[in-house]
Amino acid sequence: MAYKRSSRHIVLWRRKTPLPSSHLGGHLPAAFLAAFLAGVLLLPQCPGFEKAVELSAGLSGSVRQKEGTPVSVSQSDSTVSDETTQETEKLTSDSSLSSEISEEISEEADSVPTADEPSSEPLPELEELLESASEENDPEILPENEAVLVHKTYTVSPSDVYVQVGNSFVKNVTDYDNQTVLDAEAADPAFTLDADGKIEVLIMHTHTTECYMPYTGSVYDTTCATRTTDNEKNMAAVGAVITARLQQAGIGVIHDTTQHDYPSYNGSYERSAETVQNYLNQYPDIKVVLDIHRDAIISGDTVTAPVVETDEGTAAQVMIISGCDDGTMDYPEWQKNLAFAIDLQQQMEADHPGFTRPILFDYRKYNQNLTTGSLLIEVGGHGNTLAQALLAGDWIGSSLATLLKNS
Repeated sequence: MAYKRSSRHIVLWRRKTPLPSSHLGGHLPAAFLAAFLAGVLLLPQCPGFEKAVELSAGLSGSVRQKEGTPVSVSQSDSTVSDETTQETEKLTSDSSLSSEISEEISEEADSVPTADEPSSEPLPELEELLESASEENDPEILPENEAVLVHKTYTVSPSDVYVQVGNSFVKNVTDYDNQTVLDAEAADPAFTLDADGKIEVLIMHTHTTECYMPYTGSVYDTTCATRTTDNEKNMAAVGAVITARLQQAGIGVIHDTTQHDYPSYNGSYERSAETVQNYLNQYPDIKVVLDIHRDAIISGDTVTAPVVETDEGTAAQVMIISGCDDGTMDYPEWQKNLAFAIDLQQQMEADHPGFTRPILFDYRKYNQNLTTGSLLIEVGGHGNTLAQALLAGDWIGSSLATLLKNS
């Protein structure tokens, strides 16, 4: 079936009982930067927010703690977006493109997982997942730990940089002309989906421990942790919701929850590439690989949470990153990934107008060379709540299922 335009791992098959149909920046001033980094790396977690990230002086990068415990990270969030440009930059460059990343895990207690036979274990109900992420009341925040928290729906207008493709936009920051983007929109799909029970989709996370705020309001607490190994509160939770919607649609899907960024952040992409390749070797019918992340949007002393307000609730806005090759990246079929990104973006916008930020089209790889259906999706930012991110995951999964099954 061709689509048309308009733990470690869990293997999921068709669900007998349907899920509910109802909805379930710029440079920082020195003082704020110090406070923010202290919140990420040094200071205690927010009140009521369990299993957060702390700096443990005695924790070596070669030791893996029990899953669900605080983690030690040696650097801040993987992405920082400047509100004035809406640019997303990885603080650590794609490790497949740079030899500068030298820190590696010297000894792993657990090897890279391989996929087992499909499991019949029932998937948690989507309502249960959303209820588990209920937002807490605003905590008391010390004045020295306060930053402005803004909830914003990002919109753009056509320009030389923002290319309109149907009901959505692509931010072209490459030297390729905008016709390249339009050609990708017009291209036929690069793959077909059989939807016959075979495993054809992989959901995974290079930076699994990225997490969200436990409350919403107008004040950001710079002491709140932005990473956790608790898979009920980090990106694995968002991936579980996406997986649920795909599985409900009868699409064979694997959700890998390997924490590639823990205990060592550097080298995450090498490790996630190995994980993805293992699955591709074992399940050669996989066509789609989604690497689910969350952004970090800061401008001056303001943290921005990208949101979209609907009758179904408040969801985190999402941004797809679709990379391309500058001639040195061994990524020859990037146009096919871009075409898939545009198709998915348009489907998400058709289903929930205003849900997406423009696709970031840039010289990046992020292991997208492994399939012609590989994309990186940023779900909200560190100022969003987990509940907003899970609702976004629900919408991503629903739109992807519609796109893949639309024949």
